[in-house]
Amino acid sequence: MFGIILGFLTYFTTRSFIAAFFAFLIGSYIDNLQRVRNTQNKQGGGQHGRRSAEDIYNYYQSRSARATDVPTTLMALSAAVMKADGKVLKVELSYVKAFFNQQFGHQFSTEHLQSLKNYLNNDIPITQICADVRIHLRPESRLQLIHYLFGIARVDGDVSASELNVISNIASMMGIPQADFESVKNMFYRNVDSDYKILGIEESATDEEVKRAYRKMAVKFHPDKVAQMGEEFQKGAKEKFQKIQEAYEAIKKRRGMK
Repeated sequence: MFGIILGFLTYFTTRSFIAAFFAFLIGSYIDNLQRVRNTQNKQGGGQHGRRSAEDIYNYYQSRSARATDVPTTLMALSAAVMKADGKVLKVELSYVKAFFNQQFGHQFSTEHLQSLKNYLNNDIPITQICADVRIHLRPESRLQLIHYLFGIARVDGDVSASELNVISNIASMMGIPQADFESVKNMFYRNVDSDYKILGIEESATDEEVKRAYRKMAVKFHPDKVAQMGEEFQKGAKEKFQKIQEAYEAIKKRRGMK
């Protein structure tokens, strides 16, 4: 509940969907930590149970429940994607820095650049990080993290096979359903099959079914649908609408449709 309230108040104040989302992330961590503590306290009738509850709560109070732990987690996952193909590009680093400067402020993001460097130069405990995220973040928040990681991979113009593999493994360890992962992937990872998936149809669809699917999606995701919402909502709607148009035009070209 705290996550929802914090996210709502942030959006109401800033009119920024992304800022509201990360406020929701932080609030969700705190909500879930309290639930972990309550559950452990109920189950821990003996000394081991009480000690386990205290240890878990104290650990996450000192790390995960802090606002700084959200960007630290993001830095670790960002580094995993950045070095997936064996090289770290300047454009990827600029993307991550710009994102953190925008969302958390210059001083806050600068504080975490060293942790990004450390993650880039050392092994990353991805399994543990993803396990923590799976426990403490809700499904919709985890999906937003995958969207962010695809943004890093795509910033150089193409999502490489190694980057896709890393993001896919992260999504799997976070417990994200394959269908949800494919939906996000197809906005960034273009191929013949993704054009059809963006329209919600199979490659075996008839030309008429392709046209109907396009009209349906164009109406459903038209930017006017969120004209009354904040700038981030409108930007996202325009990007999605453009993806739908691009997919439709690509299919038409391959099929020779008019």
